[in-house]
Amino acid sequence: MENKIDLQRMQKEVKRRNRKQTLKIFFGRGIIVKLCFAVLILFIILSLLLPLVLTIDPNKQELTNKLLLPSAEHIFGTDYLGRDVFVRIVYGGRVSLAVSLLAGCFSAVVGITLGLIAGYFGGYLGKIIMAFTDIILSIPGLVFTLILAAIIGRNVMSMTLAIGLGMFPTYIRMANGLILSLRENDYIVASKLVGQKEKRILFNHLLPNTFPSLIVLFTINLGNAIMTEATLSYLGVGINPPTATWGNMVADAYSYLYLAPRLAIIPGICIIILIISFNVVGDGLRDALDPRLRGKL
Repeated sequence: MENKIDLQRMQKEVKRRNRKQTLKIFFGRGIIVKLCFAVLILFIILSLLLPLVLTIDPNKQELTNKLLLPSAEHIFGTDYLGRDVFVRIVYGGRVSLAVSLLAGCFSAVVGITLGLIAGYFGGYLGKIIMAFTDIILSIPGLVFTLILAAIIGRNVMSMTLAIGLGMFPTYIRMANGLILSLRENDYIVASKLVGQKEKRILFNHLLPNTFPSLIVLFTINLGNAIMTEATLSYLGVGINPPTATWGNMVADAYSYLYLAPRLAIIPGICIIILIISFNVVGDGLRDALDPRLRGKL
């Protein structure tokens, strides 16, 4: 009994040290990683909390105040309908982040599950999954998502589903490749020899070893989802106006690009900063979680 308690304590201590080491390596990658992580936290906090504090309706039109320059009352000025640009940036960030995270999680769960099945079990089922993946990947991603968005609809959930369905083949392809390279390792063969169940091997041994690479793909896809949503909105098949999204704001500002370029520049900068931050943080997480890279970079 005492030996079992001591073993549990040792396991908890090892996990605690691993978490501490992971954080140390992640934040030790340089000022850029720290800055991008802080930017992501700031965007998330502003998108979640500011709408609870702000009393201004992002869709409220005041034509007498249209195209006002930045001031104390309107931090980023107003647009061509007199709507507060700062308020719309905040609400637009909330929608863009929500679409990105939901689409990313949906595509990751579906794609990784199918990739695990195809890579580990193989056979006819694996061939069917990978053939289906190759067919989808043969279609340009934006075109595929554009078709789905036009079919499904233009509300937030429909856009989330369309973007998620456009991204999940990338997870299938990567998960399948990682499992194919890992399943022949000695510890997997030993697990089979001692009679461990397939489910335990998949979720206790194979899946955790794919996390470093999949996390990088996940963070990259979060940035891609924001860019895709903005692109679809700019093309006129995104989330229906007057819902504030950064893509809608850039599209609406096109006609006023010379008169008031800030209307397009401000949401455009937000999109660029968020995409770069997701990519840098994902790369830092990969370095921190992959034991093969610890202490080498």
